[in-house]
Amino acid sequence: MIEVRNVVKKFDGVKALDGLNITVENGSIYGMVGTNGAGKTTIIKNIMGILRPDSGTIRVGGEPVYEMEEVKGKIGYVSDDLYFFPGYTLKEMGSYYGGIYPRWNSERFLDMTKNFALDMKKKLSSFSKGMQKQAAFILAMSTMPEYLVLDEPIDGLDPIVRLKVWKYIINDVAERRMTVLVSSHNLREMEGYCDHIGIISKGRMVIERDLEDLKSDVHKVQVAFREPQENAYEDLNVLHYEQRGSVDLIIVRDKKEKVEEVIGRYKPAVFDMLPLSLEEIFIYELGGVSDEIDGII
Repeated sequence: MIEVRNVVKKFDGVKALDGLNITVENGSIYGMVGTNGAGKTTIIKNIMGILRPDSGTIRVGGEPVYEMEEVKGKIGYVSDDLYFFPGYTLKEMGSYYGGIYPRWNSERFLDMTKNFALDMKKKLSSFSKGMQKQAAFILAMSTMPEYLVLDEPIDGLDPIVRLKVWKYIINDVAERRMTVLVSSHNLREMEGYCDHIGIISKGRMVIERDLEDLKSDVHKVQVAFREPQENAYEDLNVLHYEQRGSVDLIIVRDKKEKVEEVIGRYKPAVFDMLPLSLEEIFIYELGGVSDEIDGII
């Protein structure tokens, strides 16, 4: 389990993380989403022990991670800001990883390199950005991590390669109960693979839920009444409201049964509840913060 509790991190007096809490259960794929500047990369660097929180605690497998080599040896990491040793080939980077990670799997490294069709003898600096990202993923997965932390892992990859990446992740979660924390702007893809979702804004957790529960508790509702009803929605948690002619469109975060019961009191002429995608939920959850929406991708 990855546990982040009340973590605060400041840069030049400005809070990048403001009492952030995250819980990633063992054997799950946790998707962390947020607008640009929400604090996603900052918390990942704290989880990896690259940065140290100003306050709060971070534990991976029940242990603190900062300056703890044994704990770090259990974590595979793919950063959005890729770095390889200057002049190194993929084979040489593999040899380096093999010397510092206790569970390094050379056979997997060779198989994955072949599967992704990368030349082990070419310098990594000569690879395209997409190929470098594949190389970083191969290196991370070949350490046989108990925990995998990914920052924009599929950005810039073509659809076939993305499927390969997710297949390796899903197989390791199923076979070894690997625990995955992934940050990405690709919400449609996250929706297809993640068990849990955390939406963060301005360094704080907005909502953290099982994905299916989250989707079942946020609804797009279209309603039309025979006569105007000023207080029809006052007992509901309305995230968004707009009027389209005689039809009200509302986004509600409440149980389906409650929505049906509250609106049903007023005998609507039209009453439809429609499913929302993760992308729509993300937009409406942050829609009340005017400066957040501009960062949505």
